[in-house]
Formats: sequence, structure tokens, C-alpha cells
Amino acid sequence: MIGINAKIKRGSGELAILALLNQEPLHGYEISKRIAQVTGGVLQFNLASLYPLLYRMEKRGWVKGKWEEARSGRQRRYYHLTPKGKRQLAPLRAEWGMFFQALHRIAGVTPAES
Repeated sequence: MIGINAKIKRGSGELAILALLNQEPLHGYEISKRIAQVTGGVLQFNLASLYPLLYRMEKRGWVKGKWEEARSGRQRRYYHLTPKGKRQLAPLRAEWGMFFQALHRIAGVTPAES
């Protein structure tokens, strides 16, 4: 399988994280695991690349990290989508939609079927 270029992956990471957190709060490892599962392994974020992205998003006010006890009894930092993050999600979706439409027009790239 061909891997996704790191620059493309980083740019798509914000959208992927916001979309997942729009469903429910998650801790970093779970975010990484869900992205890999939902994309069939096409997009994968190791924790070393995921946490800096989460910290930047937290600094922008899109997500809020909060230490909570997991079912295992262990303390984990769960990330919650903030109202500002919710407002950011729709424009990001629209922007990526336009990007894919442009790629389709110029290079015949089509979205993968689910």
C-alpha cells in the first residue's frame, strides 16, 4: 500500500480529530486508533505526531484537554471539542470538499467508495 505524504496527512489531521471529537471526547491513543480504523489504515498518526497537533489545536481553542479517570482506573487526558472547534469543523469540511473537487477536475481523482 502506498503511504500518505506527511504534509497531506498533517493537514487532514485537524479535520479528522475535530470530526471524531464531535462524536465524543477521546484520549490521544484512542484518537490515533480510531483514525486508523475508520480509514482502513490509510491515515495513521503515531503519538509523537498526534500530540503536537492536539496541543496546537488546544492553543487555538478548538479542543480542551482534561485529565479524567478511564474505565481502567488510569488517568488519561481526554480531549473535548470546544464551541470554537465546532464552529471550525464546517469550514474545514467545506475546504477539503473543494480541494477534492479540484483534484477530481484536474487529475481525475475521485473519493474512495465506503
